Amino acid sequence: MRSLILDPLIVFNMETKLKTTSKSSHDIEVEEFNRRFDERFEQRMQEREKDQVPRMALIATKGTLDMAYPPFILASTAAALGWEVSVFFTFYGLNLLKKDLDLEVSPLGNPAMPMKMPFGPNWFKSIDWEIPNIVTSNIPGFEKLATVLMKKTVESKGVASLAELRDLSIEAEVKLVACQMTVDLFGHNKEDFIDEIEDWVGAATFLPFAQKSDVCLFV
Repeated sequence: MRSLILDPLIVFNMETKLKTTSKSSHDIEVEEFNRRFDERFEQRMQEREKDQVPRMALIATKGTLDMAYPPFILASTAAALGWEVSVFFTFYGLNLLKKDLDLEVSPLGNPAMPMKMPFGPNWFKSIDWEIPNIVTSNIPGFEKLATVLMKKTVESKGVASLAELRDLSIEAEVKLVACQMTVDLFGHNKEDFIDEIEDWVGAATFLPFAQKSDVCLFV
């Protein structure tokens, strides 16, 4: 019987191929561990995202009737969806927390004002009343007229009033936070504000909440 004599180079190539294609039991265990870790990690992240309550921080700075709607609409809607919501009222936005919501609309400098008429036939209500600022600023009582038309439009469209939206936000546990610096700056009396204010703080206290929020809006 003849002996099989292999070329040393062939033997070397075969050993190298076996080493590169075969895996040790240790390597297999490591790969299996990594695979299970990735699956578990992805599962835990999905569970965490599912259980996490979204947070929204709003900063309200304007005190006119038309600009008072966005913060309360956004806050009440987010709270209805189960979000944790906090609104920081500062400067003129602090007027939205007063017991007496006597707010007006200012057409001056507002390119979207005045609005279309909320009454009359359809052809009349469809007219865009483009009145120059020089006229709106010189006609006595024009802001009060614009305010009446705004309230009439809201009422005719079935939209909740500002007081109703604020009450909805309070019932939905929206945190209403007042800026203490603004109170001191403008000399406000705390007795003029609603009792449902969560806290009277400065920006440094509110910012950590805003930093951790999923949504942060300046309105």
